[in-house]
Amino acid sequence: MTTLTLTKHHGLGNDFLVLLDAPSHDPANDSAVDLSALARRLCDRRRGLGADGLLIASPADAGAIRMTLFNADGSRAEMSGNGIRCFAQAIAAKRGDLGDLVVQTDAGERTITMATTDEPDTIMARVDMGEVAPIEEPADWSALGCHPDRPVMHLSLGNPHSVVGVDEVGVVDLLALGGKVPQVNLEIVEPGPEATAITMRVHERGAGITEACGTGACAAAFAARSWGLVASGSDEVIVHMDGGTATVGFDADVAGRVSLTGPATLVATIQVDLTGPVDLTGEVDLA
Repeated sequence: MTTLTLTKHHGLGNDFLVLLDAPSHDPANDSAVDLSALARRLCDRRRGLGADGLLIASPADAGAIRMTLFNADGSRAEMSGNGIRCFAQAIAAKRGDLGDLVVQTDAGERTITMATTDEPDTIMARVDMGEVAPIEEPADWSALGCHPDRPVMHLSLGNPHSVVGVDEVGVVDLLALGGKVPQVNLEIVEPGPEATAITMRVHERGAGITEACGTGACAAAFAARSWGLVASGSDEVIVHMDGGTATVGFDADVAGRVSLTGPATLVATIQVDLTGPVDLTGEVDLA
């Protein structure tokens, strides 16, 4: 039996389990752990620990750190804006400082800047999220039945998003709509209440409705700025979500390049016993 030590964090209610010392998941290793199955087991809210995703740390090139994300359903995702803040908090705690952190993800390299807050278990983190790029309309998009005059944008931040402008996010049956395009993260957006703010709800690929989505906030802010839902020329857009508020910044020199600023909170440190032999070979050297 092998004991794994995980930490649980949340970014505005979007919660993640972080595993810094990951078991081997090399299929050539007979004792390797199926991390997709492990994510499904641990993230189950009734039979497991409960989370929207599992974040795995592993060594990367030139001594860097890689973050691999498995959704609650076991599928692999390229990037999470809330998740990477939680990941950074776990790394910082193990490292013993809040210095800048560079993390390799399936969506590319991301740099995180961290700071303390008045709450001992919460940090504030700013993530360079890269450039927002247009993508093709997802398959079966017509199943949503959007009116042709309704604003829609399909965007990538390394993972796929479809953003829809609505009159009132609270009256939309988001669960039903998200189920029609499960291969994409679906954000619905209304303007305000502030002049440079939007209100957003999200149905995430592989997790369902969540209280917040960092990459989704970036996509929604980009779309809202393009549509004129916020004051023109805004350098920052406040994004209100069910779990709280994040801020999306726009690079003045690189069109489409955005940052995301929001909190990450440590919830607990948890030990889990796994039956059967496990090769613990994935420890990340943070010296």
